[in-house]
Amino acid sequence: MSLVIRLSRIGRKGEAKYRVVVKEKRSNRDGKAIDVIGSYERMVGKESKNIDAEKLAKWKSVGAQMSPAVEKLLSAK
Repeated sequence: MSLVIRLSRIGRKGEAKYRVVVKEKRSNRDGKAIDVIGSYERMVGKESKNIDAEKLAKWKSVGAQMSPAVEKLLSAK
């Protein structure tokens, strides 16, 4: 089982909100997640990131890989 830390879209059209989730690599973007480790909200003039560092470290130690979008999001911290 290959795990990946990626973004899952929530919210309505024009109001992009995402959850940072742990999923199997082959599952679809908005399907069931194994664990929710944070959220990201992108708004004009205001950006909100809430990521649980302990959960992120736990899943990375187990072998979960981060998607390019999540790597970019975390490097911008």
